[in-house]
Amino acid sequence: MKYIKFVLGGCRSGKSRYALDYANKHWQKKFFIATCEPLDNEMKSRILNHKKERGPDWETKECPVDIDKMIEKLSSQKGGILLDCVTLWINNLMCLSMDETQIQKKVDTLIKVLQNKNCPILIVSNEVGMGIVPENGMARVYRDHVGYANQKIASISDQVILMVAGIPHQIK
Repeated sequence: MKYIKFVLGGCRSGKSRYALDYANKHWQKKFFIATCEPLDNEMKSRILNHKKERGPDWETKECPVDIDKMIEKLSSQKGGILLDCVTLWINNLMCLSMDETQIQKKVDTLIKVLQNKNCPILIVSNEVGMGIVPENGMARVYRDHVGYANQKIASISDQVILMVAGIPHQIK
């Protein structure tokens, strides 16, 4: 059954825990698409801890860039997909020196794939628009890209949850 649930919030707001708990409660076959790249020892350790937290019931796919293709591939395998997270994906696209048009095209492609898949999908992202305007141009561009992606994903989602201090608030 097709269902898109979008979970967003600030850093350490409980969004990933909420998404994992939901998936563990509702899905038997579970796929985790990780957009994070293990670029330093701290991140490698963090990734290892997250894998342990998920447990053996999860099949993890590390996919820092082409998440649309990974969703296409996994959606035919009759399981739920948890994508964590959009903000790191946008970061990865920017690190590849993609410009605004290229990033918006990637987001739009993701939206089309999500709309055409017939499986449950949970998507996690940070809400980056509630703080101060960043001091530097690159941070403002990043915030704008994430905001664009979040709006597009929220618009096609069946349910949108905003996490605040570990407490879920249904927005849509």
